[in-house]
Amino acid sequence: MKERIEQLRAELNQHNYNYYILDAPTISDYEFDQKLKELQVLENAHPEFYDENSSTVRVGGTITKNFKTVVHEFRMYSLDNSYSKEDLEEWERRIIKTLGNEQLSFVCELKYDGASIDLLYEKGRLAQATTRGDGIQGDEITANVRTIRSVPLQLRGDFPEHFHIRGEIVLPKKGFEQMNKERIEAGEDPYMNPRNTASGSLKLQDTSEVAKRPLDCLLYALVGNTGVSTQFEGLEKARQWGFKVPKASKLCHSTQEVMDFINYWDTERHNLPYETDGVVVKVNSFAQQEELGYTAKSPRWAMAYKFKAEQVDTLLESISYQVGRTGAITPVANLKPVLLAGTVVKRASLHNADQIEKLDVRLGDSVYVEKGGEIIPKIVGVNLEKREPNSQPVHYITNCPECGTALVRNEGEAQHYCPNTYHCPPQITGKIQHFISRKAMDIEGLGEETVELLFKAGIIENYADLYEIKISQLLPLERMAQKSAENIVKGIEKSKEVPFERVLFALGIRYVGETVAKKLAKHYKSIDNLQQATLEQLIEIDEIGNQIASSVISFFKEEYNLQLINRLKEKGLQFTLSGKSTEGQTDKLKGLTFVVSGVFHLFTRDELKNLIELNGGKVGSSISAKTSYVVVGENMGPSKKEKAESLGVKMIPEEEFQELINS
Repeated sequence: MKERIEQLRAELNQHNYNYYILDAPTISDYEFDQKLKELQVLENAHPEFYDENSSTVRVGGTITKNFKTVVHEFRMYSLDNSYSKEDLEEWERRIIKTLGNEQLSFVCELKYDGASIDLLYEKGRLAQATTRGDGIQGDEITANVRTIRSVPLQLRGDFPEHFHIRGEIVLPKKGFEQMNKERIEAGEDPYMNPRNTASGSLKLQDTSEVAKRPLDCLLYALVGNTGVSTQFEGLEKARQWGFKVPKASKLCHSTQEVMDFINYWDTERHNLPYETDGVVVKVNSFAQQEELGYTAKSPRWAMAYKFKAEQVDTLLESISYQVGRTGAITPVANLKPVLLAGTVVKRASLHNADQIEKLDVRLGDSVYVEKGGEIIPKIVGVNLEKREPNSQPVHYITNCPECGTALVRNEGEAQHYCPNTYHCPPQITGKIQHFISRKAMDIEGLGEETVELLFKAGIIENYADLYEIKISQLLPLERMAQKSAENIVKGIEKSKEVPFERVLFALGIRYVGETVAKKLAKHYKSIDNLQQATLEQLIEIDEIGNQIASSVISFFKEEYNLQLINRLKEKGLQFTLSGKSTEGQTDKLKGLTFVVSGVFHLFTRDELKNLIELNGGKVGSSISAKTSYVVVGENMGPSKKEKAESLGVKMIPEEEFQELINS
């Protein structure tokens, strides 16, 4: 019986591959279904032969109440956007500046509009599927992804033992139209667009419901040690292993070839079975990708070219003003609802007073709206032919709409600010909401709405007050049960374990984002040391400029902030870098600046950079007279080598670097 079960599984896998990947079925749907039913009967009769990657799992049947959060083995970055040939040429110039005269080639791929996914394969079998989340961690949705028939459960060929592959879960246009037809016939509201419907499908609790939806999976990026040296080769390998990789990709050797690809697909994309909103351009060589590295948010070796956004015109009914946690005022246009790129738009950003004046936007105008990067709606112009003759220019507000304080506008800045930092309600709740957010204190059970409730009830006035909350104070709140109250108090208590660098980020110091907070925590090791730092000392730290340094100094000058920090210290929050974070730290490389170039065997490039910083050194992005050493691997760019030689900078292999830190 085991032999028949394994035979049926192998046959069904092959037929699934023929149908969904090759688009060349060799048996009818009826014959496929008969084989699948036979396998289901045999598996039910012999549960000892259960296999989570059997074709029978594609019909679903399991329930997932809570999706587990998983930290990505390799971070999932977002892409920088470009909108013109000039943007791409500027990007290419930056690449050439780093790589020098090395031969460059690019891979162009269509940017499909779906939900990003990371698939992990172990020994050729699907082991885990994870959403993008915040790029650092996402939700594990393996059971739902197993139901998607274009996701291979068992690979073929010479695949690596352990690797990740990334792509998009999409809902084809025909499938989306059919779903909406069925909903309308059933008297239900239609779904708004394929992208949101695909994303929502992945978080359904019942896998049998996911299985009913015609989802597809398009893959485009191998991640990990795959034995592949270029992006274009990686696409071909992925196809050979059984993945559905779009054929609309091209190896290009110039910006002009890239633009030819973009111009062709700007028109031709409308004939595709999937929604697409642009082209992704990547440096082809993985060695060059490593050399170029990443910013805090995006790879320097890839760029998304966005097709021109859809534009509509609608009535501007009013302008409201939002107050952010830093006091920044953002004018928002309230519009007559209009359908734009698959969603109903009611509001759009007007950015600042200068933008309103530049566009000469007036109440009652018919305005042109588009989605910036096809995500955030914005007003891009006015239909002057429809303007009322008695319309008046907009007078920007002079006082905070929330607390009435006179607004200020600093020299050289576009935005107005409310200076009432500690008593303006949206600034108070905004700071607390930032404090509890996922990348900061990540307090489970607390959300933005609950923070608003707690503030309005007079239970909290700042983030230090959170640590005084009692269950008895929470129970009278609207929609608050005993269990919810207990979870909030438990989540607040658990947040005391959050490491110093995230606590520092949570404090909400202006311009101190996640990456800067890590740098400051690593350099100063405690809040007390950071508090004593001078402007000059802060500016000396790599990537800390005058703006950030001045903001840090200003924050610690405020007595109110110092009082909050002291209260948080008393409650047991981490204001010193933990032993784990400082483990292995030395000053062996203090005062030395290193540039890392090439491909290495003993370490990854990131490991080398971490070791340099761990031992007190600085990591430079390009070779200059200030560079102390270049750590050289294979395939170092010839222009970098020439520059190091001309400046007399010593080049050392990774073995010599290892001796340097072990001495």
